[in-house]
Amino acid sequence: MCLAVPGRVLDIEERDGTRMAHVDFGGVVKDVCLEYVPEMEVGDYAIVHVGFALQRLDEESAKQTLELFENLGVLEEEFGDAWGRAAKEAGADRPDGTGPGAEPVAGPPPAASPGAEATKTGTGKKPGTPKEAQR
Repeated sequence: MCLAVPGRVLDIEERDGTRMAHVDFGGVVKDVCLEYVPEMEVGDYAIVHVGFALQRLDEESAKQTLELFENLGVLEEEFGDAWGRAAKEAGADRPDGTGPGAEPVAGPPPAASPGAEATKTGTGKKPGTPKEAQR
């Protein structure tokens, strides 16, 4: 689902010639481009879609919308903990290093898929298989 979510501008800076801000969406802070709404100031609320502030919004409307989204579970869906949600749905513990704000953990290399050795030879045929079985 794609939503335009209200958020409060925490700070504003220029990055590579683009006006950017850290915006708080009810506890989740994201980088947001302010180029479409140059009048935005620290403390203002904006409607944000896919990382772009689209419109300034008054504080009361923003808070009402955030409360409604939270009650509907939309904020969790949009900004929530994907690793935790997936682990819960699978009935498993959350993988190490996947907590909110955690850095990715290097793990073992992915297992080779069946038939992967066939692509290594460049022939499209599995090594050691009789020619009759390969046809």
